[in-house]
Amino acid sequence: MSSKAKKQNDVQIKMQGVDKAFGSKVVLRNLDLDIQRGTSNAVIGASGTGKSVLLKCLLGLIEADGGSITVDGVEVLKASRAVREDILRKFGMLFQGGALFDSLPIWENVVFRYRQGKTITQSQARDAAAEALADVNLEARVLDLYPAEISGGMQKRVALARAVVDKPEILLFDEPTAGLDPITSGVINRLIRRAVDRLGATAITISHDMTSIRAIADKVAMVHDGHIIWNGPIHEMDHTDNPILDQFVHGYAEGPLTTYAEKA
Repeated sequence: MSSKAKKQNDVQIKMQGVDKAFGSKVVLRNLDLDIQRGTSNAVIGASGTGKSVLLKCLLGLIEADGGSITVDGVEVLKASRAVREDILRKFGMLFQGGALFDSLPIWENVVFRYRQGKTITQSQARDAAAEALADVNLEARVLDLYPAEISGGMQKRVALARAVVDKPEILLFDEPTAGLDPITSGVINRLIRRAVDRLGATAITISHDMTSIRAIADKVAMVHDGHIIWNGPIHEMDHTDNPILDQFVHGYAEGPLTTYAEKA
């Protein structure tokens, strides 16, 4: 077996029996999901099925009620602050709305986390920001602009530059093309795929945009009713006998998802 194959057979993120409820509303129930190192994964599902909650539990932004979440064999749930901070250094994230700081120029947005714990000059930080921006096809002229002075698509690219500037092992993308037109979405999809391949990173994309999923992901997992109902290679997604996945992937108006939504 090649070293690349061995790498991709290594489970980097493991979620077992994860539960999360908000009061009487159960969002995740006994959820199991393995993410192999060096693969690009998508988690799909209808709105409100727990996709974003899954990511937040992984990051420790929300504490799961039960189960186990490990990253490189280290337990995330109930971990100390020091252990959690070490784990979080492995991650880069592109938030759904970009989450740029309006009061900071673009270059400071890009290196905001990168500078934490590092002794680097402003010139070195600007150089790192310029390099990261070049990787997402943005010119150095945007360095001193503010988020309000650039388009939504450019803001998304700045957010992607921030996610990858310190070359993380794991990349998380939460609805990366939300609010973008089809052409800009296509550009973002290509940049994300290129960044993942260049870094050799493990990636998880949360989305209901099937065009993005097909452009970014190697594997797909579908969340429904709080747990994973299908998980497999993307090329098998269109030929499944799972009626819920089939309706979601093809956007059929009639099917089990429609019935489920009417009963909810």
